[in-house]
Amino acid sequence: MTYNVQIKVMPLKDLLDPQGKAVMGGLKNLGITAIDDVRIGKHITLQIEAASEDAAKALADEASKKLLANPVMEFYEIEMIN
Repeated sequence: MTYNVQIKVMPLKDLLDPQGKAVMGGLKNLGITAIDDVRIGKHITLQIEAASEDAAKALADEASKKLLANPVMEFYEIEMIN
């Protein structure tokens, strides 16, 4: 069966997010001042062929740990969307 999985990868909260800071500066330059913080991350969608939802989630977790997220700088969340 094919499972659709979304992975959200975001910078760790304690680390500086230079892209977020640049966007924040741009928003302020546009006069949009009500936004207090911006964090920029990645949204990854996978289609996984697996025997079960648990197996698909395990594959997504393995891919995230080994390639999609840098655990030193980022955290990730996996969501099944079937």
